[in-house]
Amino acid sequence: MAMFVDRVVLHLQAGDGGHGCVSIHREKFKPFGGPDGGNGGHGGSISLVVDPQVHTLLDFHFRPHVKAENGRGGAGSNRDGANGQDLVIKVPNGTVVQTSDGEVLADLVGAGTTFEAARGGRGGRGNASLANARRKAPGFAELGEPGDRLDVVLELKSVADVGLVGFPSAGKSSLISVISAAKPKIADYPFTTLVPNLGVVRVDNHTFTVADVPGLIPGAATGKGLGLEFLRHVERCAVLVHVIDTATLEPGRDPLADIDAIEAELAEYGGLADRPRLVALNKIDVPDGRDLAEIVRPDLEARGLPVFEVSTATREGLKELTYAVAEVVEQARSAAPPAEPTRIVIRLKAVDDAGFTIEAEEDGSFTVRGTRPERWVRQTNFDNDEAVGYLADRLARLGVEEKLAKAGANPGDLVRIGDREFDWQPTLYAGVDFVPGNRGTDIRLEEKSTRASAAERLEARKARRQRPADEIEAAAQDADDDEDWE
Repeated sequence: MAMFVDRVVLHLQAGDGGHGCVSIHREKFKPFGGPDGGNGGHGGSISLVVDPQVHTLLDFHFRPHVKAENGRGGAGSNRDGANGQDLVIKVPNGTVVQTSDGEVLADLVGAGTTFEAARGGRGGRGNASLANARRKAPGFAELGEPGDRLDVVLELKSVADVGLVGFPSAGKSSLISVISAAKPKIADYPFTTLVPNLGVVRVDNHTFTVADVPGLIPGAATGKGLGLEFLRHVERCAVLVHVIDTATLEPGRDPLADIDAIEAELAEYGGLADRPRLVALNKIDVPDGRDLAEIVRPDLEARGLPVFEVSTATREGLKELTYAVAEVVEQARSAAPPAEPTRIVIRLKAVDDAGFTIEAEEDGSFTVRGTRPERWVRQTNFDNDEAVGYLADRLARLGVEEKLAKAGANPGDLVRIGDREFDWQPTLYAGVDFVPGNRGTDIRLEEKSTRASAAERLEARKARRQRPADEIEAAAQDADDDEDWE
């Protein structure tokens, strides 16, 4: 049996970036050919795109885990790794992307609308890209950045101009089948319709879409019956049509009571009070149904509701109903605000914006938050002392050390950056006391357990101010070249 799925949970995993390569060029008669490690490729991203040919989320119900391709690692001889292929997922028109907490990330309406749900990780730079005037032959490379991993909830809300609402077996499916080319299942028992049906209606030069919303009964907005699952499909409808069964034999049922019950559920769900309403009194081909329609018509018109007596069996009154609905739809479209063109918003960075913040925690520790420092930590190989020293230099140049001191941090305090924790020892200074040694080592780390005295820190600051021009240029390159690596 065919299934209709309008809510799924997707487990997304974007591709990880490939690691950079550590390599030294080796050639006969050229024992010191220089670093030639290539960069790692970027991981593949995951995007959602609206496809008019997709009408349900059924495929994701059976395959909820989505993983993009990882980037390839770099290699020697300056060979960069291949980027992971981006993954594009086709979703129906009207798909709402939410977090597991209910926060709306995107509302995808319109063919071709695209949303990048999970971004692939950046590839790590090889030691050839990390070489500069101070580090002529780096013995380390950056690690690939992990891709985004998150769970998102996809909810489908039908995009239709008109919503048919009413009790089960009121004739909604029959009505949509005779005014459009839709072929829903029709039977004479309640809850025949288990999925929303969409139909396209053409009246002269007007075209509009109609949705048959199933399962509305008293208590639907609180989870009774099927209504709670499908009330979301009414949200986007510009016009609501009450389809009323005038020939029902159920006790306690009459057109006025049915409309009151459905309106109570719509009000409980919320957000639909401003939609224009019409009433279709169905099944007037039955003598008792025609008599009841004539009796209740004045009461409904007294409420300000346009009333139409119709029969889906004989098609009586359907022409008048469709013309009236088309007119109301055109009025709703005209009253809708014009769609604003897509604009590119450029947010200027403040001059004093360092790109990170420092928060003092209640337990005496400090947390550094910021895109750049957190990414630098993720891409650092902590098994390599030279890579750790390079990270310390970058953080110091960014101003992390200085701001930690101003925030009250003392040597030995716990500092968190991303998912890493450090015992803060302000003994490393950007470009100061750095002496190239064996690849993969940093002699400054051998004394990281000792605290620098005030005099030593003063001398270090003086040395930093008196650095040669080529070292200053290299330090600036270290701070900015990560922004150029895309």
